[in-house]
Amino acid sequence: MAAALESAWQVLTANFSEFQLATVFTFLIHETAFFLSGLPSLLFERFGLFAKYKIQKKSNTSAYQNRCVLRLILYHVCVNLPVIIFSYPAFKFMGLRSSLPLPHWTVVVSQVAFYFVLEDFVFYWGHRALHTKWLYKHVHSVHHEYATPFGLTSEYAHPAEILFLGFATVVGPALTGPHLVTLWLWVVLRVLETVEAHSGYHFPWSPSNFLPLYGGLFGTDKDYRKVKAMEEKEGNKDM
Repeated sequence: MAAALESAWQVLTANFSEFQLATVFTFLIHETAFFLSGLPSLLFERFGLFAKYKIQKKSNTSAYQNRCVLRLILYHVCVNLPVIIFSYPAFKFMGLRSSLPLPHWTVVVSQVAFYFVLEDFVFYWGHRALHTKWLYKHVHSVHHEYATPFGLTSEYAHPAEILFLGFATVVGPALTGPHLVTLWLWVVLRVLETVEAHSGYHFPWSPSNFLPLYGGLFGTDKDYRKVKAMEEKEGNKDM
């Protein structure tokens, strides 16, 4: 397995420069993970599927959903992609590499675990700052235009907030200088986490039911969990 992965990686690095892999490929991996994981909740809401698991009973109109998607594409191309490109020298300076050998799985797991904890910490305090009067009015209110969220709204935000969210996501990799495959894995997992947390649905198989820190902002969702537990308990009594 390891030999096959290294062989595939060798082919990739032989055909593309490290700059192309670290910028264009990283952007494409993010976009693919984001839209593929975010579209299901959009379609669930649009066609009224899995309504019993929907957290809020109100739904966005198709036009409102389309507006979100178009603006996301604009923001990603005009903000995210340039930031990725211009931050490459800094990541390279901090130790980002793409050469063989690939990192051992224990290194990958430990680094990604560190990224999750650090990102949660940075995002928590940054999110609190965004809810101060001036920043909420001029920046964070854009994110809350969709009071009834679906997965893709997770990255619908003011450009200034997009930059902050990007910082919270990349500060861990910037500190550790990971291999590019570790960075890609982290990007995908982080996207899946935030999309699921904004999906607007809470399924029995949702990762947040099993992973304590998953999408939890250092435990700030505990009141929600208590309410859901009480609702389920009352529902069982009525049966």
